[in-house]
Amino acid sequence: MSKKHLSIKVIASAVIIAFSATVVPIVPVSAALINNDRVAQAQALEGDRAIVNEFMSRADVRTKFESLGVNANEANLRVAALSDDEVAKLAEQIKSAPAGQGVGGIIGAMVFIFVVLLITDLLGFTSVFGFTNKGSANPT
Repeated sequence: MSKKHLSIKVIASAVIIAFSATVVPIVPVSAALINNDRVAQAQALEGDRAIVNEFMSRADVRTKFESLGVNANEANLRVAALSDDEVAKLAEQIKSAPAGQGVGGIIGAMVFIFVVLLITDLLGFTSVFGFTNKGSANPT
């Protein structure tokens, strides 16, 4: 092979590599410190969700849901879909309920969950209750 032919191959390879490098996208990476407030808020939210999930897993709560005609698994799914603010309010109601003084707090929390389920059912997002007009959840 001649020197001229070899040098053309080397130059062509270098040009191909240079053009290939310009085609590959380079994504800038940035790092930043996380605020303490943001970490504390995330931990509080996880704690609130844990409180609500623990409450929903209790046997007496499941029994009460079933006595109201609500499937406990569907109620758990709806509670999992609650917004952060709703979870915080519900967790605060559970925490502020007087311990050992009847079921007033439990009934209050269940009424709150019932109202949330009823509203989502009336809007057609769920199909939990048979006595509501299903809206868009009931295909015709």
